Amino acid sequence: MGTTWSARVVPPPSADHAALEAAIQAELDAVTALFSPWVRSSEISRFNTAPAGMWAVSPEFWSLVDQAMDLADETNGAVDPTLGALVDLWGFGPPGPRSAETFPPTDEEVAAALAVSGWRALRTHREGRGLMQMGGMKLDLSGIAKGHAVDRVSDRLTVLGATAHLVEIGGELKGRGVKPDGQPWWVEIEPAPDSGVPRTLAALIDLAVATSGDYRRAFTAGGRLYPHTIDGATGRPVDNGVTSVTVLHDSAMKADAYATALTVMGAEAGAEYAAMLGLAAQIVERTPDGPVERMTTAFAALLEDDSAET
Repeated sequence: MGTTWSARVVPPPSADHAALEAAIQAELDAVTALFSPWVRSSEISRFNTAPAGMWAVSPEFWSLVDQAMDLADETNGAVDPTLGALVDLWGFGPPGPRSAETFPPTDEEVAAALAVSGWRALRTHREGRGLMQMGGMKLDLSGIAKGHAVDRVSDRLTVLGATAHLVEIGGELKGRGVKPDGQPWWVEIEPAPDSGVPRTLAALIDLAVATSGDYRRAFTAGGRLYPHTIDGATGRPVDNGVTSVTVLHDSAMKADAYATALTVMGAEAGAEYAAMLGLAAQIVERTPDGPVERMTTAFAALLEDDSAET
């Protein structure tokens, strides 16, 4: 999926290291074959280039799209799995960055991509596990696929008896169990550059963490920053002052999804939504007076200062 992975594993007795690594790689290969738009033969690429019509998809593909659509409904489109045309248009998809001469896209180009996007426009056939390709619609599950992959790898390791581990894929992490010395998996919460947010650590005991930041994949043009997170309501990169969102959740996929959703919602609405759901979330917003950090009660309860053992 265009990123790196690592796993720190406490193996069961007589475990075969190569077999554990092969099991991890098998899960990652399966996710790539399903959800990577950078692989032409992947299931998502085949749907995105298919002619208009109802198409049956695999059980695994249906399951993640179905969960993404539930999250789209829950967040009123702040999570939207149908924005691939807009992701490509703004230079964050497989076609690559736009040239300086053609950036940013015109209003007409944005309108055309919006016309083939939007979670409400994706018709589904539950009984037949079918998705309607309207013609030109491109699914993009990048906002949850890494988290989903983390969950899959963690579940596979657990089945193999490696019940204590820390899995990381592209900055999304999940810890299960504890280290041999009884310490939890302490991880540093990734701070936004120049945010001034104090260094904080969280203990990942059967818990995942995901961070969405406007400093990760972004373009600067005309003195303005264009982050990779697209607001499906406008068809444009978010521009609401949110510089980073971190969410802790027992599901890495949901931590990934909610971090994106809160970014799209904006600092105030996102903080209210996170508090309503009881999410452990931190939102950092740029303001004229400097960075402002908001954290929910659930997030604060999981933190530790930098004197903790790492």
